[in-house]
Amino acid sequence: MTDMMMRIRSRSRSALRVVAVLTVAVSLSACSIFGEKDEDAVVLPDEPADKLYNEGLYYVNEGNYNKAAEKFEEVDKQHPYTEWARKSLVMVAYSHYAQGNYDDAITNARRYLALHPGSEDAAYAQYILAMSYYNEIPDISRDQQRTQRALLALQEIADKYPNSEYAEPARQRIVVARDQLAGKEMEVGRYYLNQRNYIGAINRFRSVISDYQKTRHVEEALARVAEANMALGIVDEAQTAAAVLGHNFPDSQWYQDTYKLVQSRGLEPRENKESWISKAFRKVGFS
Repeated sequence: MTDMMMRIRSRSRSALRVVAVLTVAVSLSACSIFGEKDEDAVVLPDEPADKLYNEGLYYVNEGNYNKAAEKFEEVDKQHPYTEWARKSLVMVAYSHYAQGNYDDAITNARRYLALHPGSEDAAYAQYILAMSYYNEIPDISRDQQRTQRALLALQEIADKYPNSEYAEPARQRIVVARDQLAGKEMEVGRYYLNQRNYIGAINRFRSVISDYQKTRHVEEALARVAEANMALGIVDEAQTAAAVLGHNFPDSQWYQDTYKLVQSRGLEPRENKESWISKAFRKVGFS
């Protein structure tokens, strides 16, 4: 008998042993499926909800947020539809937030708000949601979708839970988020202005004047609107922008520069009350 034949037969015997083992395993599984008792099967009892929850809190205090999330999630799995499950769900969101897993924090905070919108921890869940977006606000040069979502989530705290402990921190961060969005509009507007796309630039600066008027960018936006309109030969709008700028920010360097620009054409700042610029400022309450 050749060595090759011996190896083939050896492999065949090994294969038969594997098949035999698999057959026994399938038979045992079938017994279990059809109700026959498997004496080796072990059914673990549920752990008490309060025990799991307190273990989760212990891991939170230890700074082991990954383990904490596991414990809180186990409460929801073993004891669904209980008060402990409700409390654990918001703590799952917090545990993910604390370790910087913002997408998981957002998912669990949203789930909590969908299931328990009127609960005592709803404001807290909303704050976790908002701060998860807020902590990932990107650089001004990048897309600001995350900033917009942060602003909306923060505004919901201020509107829905104005007396909660999270309302004032939310209002403070709303200012930052709005300033960020205004800054992005200014960046794009300046780019258009440099490209001599004056209409495109005016539309961006108009957004700042109309929607982000109480940010630090509005003075420059008015000055840039005057500059772009002057370049287009629309002197009435340029004069209005200069007049509104001078009325609301008389000490601004942007006003001084804009005043000189208007004067260089032999003109003076003069407000047209029917201009969108004047109407925008009256609407918000500056003029």
